[in-house]
Amino acid sequence: MLKKGLTVFPLDVGGVVAVILIVIGWRSGVGRRTRNLAQQKVSHILDRAENPVEALDLSYQKQREALLTVRRGIADVVTSQKRLEIQAAQLRQSQDRLQGQARTALQQGREDLARVALTRSQTASAQIDSLQDQIVQLRDQEQKLELTSQKLQARVESFKTQRDTLKAQYSAAQASARIGETVTGISGEMQNVGMMLERAQDKTQQMQARAAAIDQLISSGTLDTLGATGEDDIDRQLRAGATEVSVEAQLTRLRQELLAEAPTQPRLGPPGQSEVNSEEGD
Repeated sequence: MLKKGLTVFPLDVGGVVAVILIVIGWRSGVGRRTRNLAQQKVSHILDRAENPVEALDLSYQKQREALLTVRRGIADVVTSQKRLEIQAAQLRQSQDRLQGQARTALQQGREDLARVALTRSQTASAQIDSLQDQIVQLRDQEQKLELTSQKLQARVESFKTQRDTLKAQYSAAQASARIGETVTGISGEMQNVGMMLERAQDKTQQMQARAAAIDQLISSGTLDTLGATGEDDIDRQLRAGATEVSVEAQLTRLRQELLAEAPTQPRLGPPGQSEVNSEEGD
């Protein structure tokens, strides 16, 4: 624990050890791989988030700002140059006045005043020379800045042309990509539609085949015996003949029973026989 007027903090040994382990791990091979992986992920995210059109616009804006800075520098240099030229003109006016004062003082016999005026005139002359040197330097600086401005202006205009071209190409590529994505989606949907049509055609063909089979079964009479003992048409005809024979036998038995009950009546013969006998009697 730390004292002597400082804030007292408890010493967390576990936290210190954890920090040391993190530092060691960060500097080890595992740490380097983890750091590289993190940088790759960050770069990937930045690449996805970066918009090239916005980046071009931002770069163009910065170049224009640089050009404006150069032009403002030229304006400042020209302003300073004009200010120095005004000061030099004022000093020349002062120098001419001092020269006149010195001449007047000599005419009046005041050599002392003439000496003071000439001294001041000499000082003004030195100041004028210094200002002239500064003005020449400012003119040279102005010319250099003008040349820099012209080069930067040409570079900005060239970059603007390239930016517009790249923006147009990017917009065209982006539109093509969107169209491709749309076409790909449509192709997938059309493929699904084609598969649905194929399934519908298969089901239709199956249903048509089933209907044709049912029609054939109906035409052949097979459906009439469905659920029966499995007889065919010959069996049905034989069974029908046997039924007819049985019916005829039952009719013959009934006729015989009727004849037995009525002995006085003539024996019944085949149908129509009694009527023939009666006609013959008449």
